[in-house]
Amino acid sequence: MDPKFYQVLHLVSVIFLVAITFRAFAAPTPESRKSNLALSGVASLVALVAGGGLMAKMGYAWDAWVFVKIGCWLGLSGLAGMAYRKPQSVKALSWLAFALVVIALLMVYVVRPGV
Repeated sequence: MDPKFYQVLHLVSVIFLVAITFRAFAAPTPESRKSNLALSGVASLVALVAGGGLMAKMGYAWDAWVFVKIGCWLGLSGLAGMAYRKPQSVKALSWLAFALVVIALLMVYVVRPGV
């Protein structure tokens, strides 16, 4: 497949994952828990598969920036569930989510070789 397909799929799924995470932060109610966690899991899986496909198609090596991005992905994937377990710490979790997104963007647009 075309690398652009993987790139668009990866970007859309990551944007969707961030939106679902902040949706969980906005209203961590028991009624929205099941749907938010299911949606964040699906978006997380699609982001991982599309990111792996993009790496394979573009011929990227397993450099440090890739591992940092995977760490950011893992952290962001778990934050929606943490919002339901500790609703009193949503403000700190939202700042952590923001920091993980900024770090992931820096890895792609500043640190990655060839940019």
